[in-house]
Amino acid sequence: MARLSIKAELMTAIEITPFPYHPTPLKYFTQLRRRPNAVLLDSGRPEAPGGRYDILSSDPLAMLEVDTAGKVSGVNELEHLAPFAAQQALLDRLNSDVPPSELPFLGGLIGYWAYDLGQPSGTEKHPPKAPQAPQPKLPASRVGLYDWALLQDHHKAQSWLVASAKRRQQVETWLTEALASDDESQSAYNALSDSFQLTDNFTADMSKDAYLDRFNQVQRYIRAGDCYQINLAQRFSAPYQGDPWQAYQLLRQATPTPYAGYLAWNKSAVLSLSPERFIRSSNGQVETRPIKGTRPRGTHRHDDQRLAESLVHSTKDRAENVMIVDLLRNDLGQVCRTGSVQVPQLCGLESYANVHHLVSVVTGQLAEGQRPLDLLAAAFPGGSITGAPKVRAMQIINELEPSTRSVYCGSLGYVDCRGNMDTSIAIRTAVLDRDLLHLWGGGGLVADSEGEDEYAETLDKIRHLMTALKRNNNQIGNSKKE
Repeated sequence: MARLSIKAELMTAIEITPFPYHPTPLKYFTQLRRRPNAVLLDSGRPEAPGGRYDILSSDPLAMLEVDTAGKVSGVNELEHLAPFAAQQALLDRLNSDVPPSELPFLGGLIGYWAYDLGQPSGTEKHPPKAPQAPQPKLPASRVGLYDWALLQDHHKAQSWLVASAKRRQQVETWLTEALASDDESQSAYNALSDSFQLTDNFTADMSKDAYLDRFNQVQRYIRAGDCYQINLAQRFSAPYQGDPWQAYQLLRQATPTPYAGYLAWNKSAVLSLSPERFIRSSNGQVETRPIKGTRPRGTHRHDDQRLAESLVHSTKDRAENVMIVDLLRNDLGQVCRTGSVQVPQLCGLESYANVHHLVSVVTGQLAEGQRPLDLLAAAFPGGSITGAPKVRAMQIINELEPSTRSVYCGSLGYVDCRGNMDTSIAIRTAVLDRDLLHLWGGGGLVADSEGEDEYAETLDKIRHLMTALKRNNNQIGNSKKE
């Protein structure tokens, strides 16, 4: 999209129109994804906490990118600003003439904020100790300014088209064409899923021995008092060919999650199947849902129950979760009203297709004069995927991990023109760039962690994703270096 001058009026009054409902967004988005800068925020598991709405859009009024050095591009008048300030300035250009509505999004910013955007100043990535697959070259942030969206409410089985008067007829044509398509969502999946294919095995960016060596270095940092917890991750990469949208459908079928998302442009794509909310803000009320503590699902009911109970009663996993809750209470406290930060749920059990998790809930109320993007900036990246204390943890992560994290452990989500925001933690997330697909698996390390167990946990978290992506690749064996 061409650079935009924000001196012009960007949006007229918003209208909300009922639209045909579908149980998944696949029917609409299979066609809509061909539009420029199409985005999907997918509530793939509506029954889970936080799962309710799909948000689909395309053809934004402007795209704002931030490179890994923090330079803003895409809108001339904003290129001198810091990243979050530029995004707020772009959002402020939206006309506030919107009707009263409980819908979460009536126009605003949709996109991602990569982990790399939150690097502490002066922190540099240490070069890998051995040749690695190329690092993803995605921007550190990429958000669009969208003046229309299709929202699907899975609790009420209703859909709504939110659009400016100038856009409504055009958008209705696009969506009607999607409905008229002969490709029903499931038959489209069955017919087209083989158009995506891995062309070789996944390869880890470090061997098991290398991971355990880094695990031991983390333990030395913890004993020296540098940190209390470090989230250490490893990356798996494989070459691919075909359509990223088909890869997303494979992943979605294997492990539906309430904070999923799909973004694709040029030769890059982000396919996120995240179970974790980062920050939600609505009418000044703030919520974050950190995940810490994991067990694999069992092969039968009694085994599954045993694993879940071992997690619930694990002193180590609860301590790990509580450390991150304290970190997030501090992060929220920077922009929330004094005394408003509370913890209504501590270490609750939530179960997904491949793992059990311990999930806490931290809430607060924004202080006067603070806005959702201020909150996102203050808390970014999420403490559940850094460790504590956050800045030192990120420095150690940069020292020990041989690959950049890119969008992994960043956030996907939206910021609405009324001040609503919902963002995920981009775990269980694939980044596709220049014919390579990258997946990461990580976990929090504390003083009483066991190296073999932590290594296995990194694989448990993404094994379902790897298996799903290899479904049509019978000639490819198990991932290398697992």
